Amino acid sequence: MSTHAHAAEAYLASAVENAPPIKIVRMLYQGALRFIMQAEGEDAAEPSSSFVQFCSDADAIVAELRLALDAAHGSADVVDNLTQLYLFCEGELQRAMIDRSPAPLASVKQVLTVLLEAWDAVEVEAGTA
Repeated sequence: MSTHAHAAEAYLASAVENAPPIKIVRMLYQGALRFIMQAEGEDAAEPSSSFVQFCSDADAIVAELRLALDAAHGSADVVDNLTQLYLFCEGELQRAMIDRSPAPLASVKQVLTVLLEAWDAVEVEAGTA
């Protein structure tokens, strides 16, 4: 690995370690959405494509978001609703991988986009409070 690659990796690690929790959540949503868009750009039917890998990467992020939910720091209703949304997204991503079809990705992208917009609003409100 080159010196530049090590420096970039160290910078990224530092940026994540020092980021506020809301920023990390936003970064996770952005990463999942990026993987979904990359999957949509692949030929899902082609066995050698990266479609399944991109879907799997997005699924891992959504699962991590679900597992990180903390009922002690939010209302039970919000945690339950987010849990259901994440489970829906995980199910759709798994269906996309099994069927090798990009069709289920549209609904996942829509849910994650709405949630990202909500987190953006939370960050703005926190910054102005």
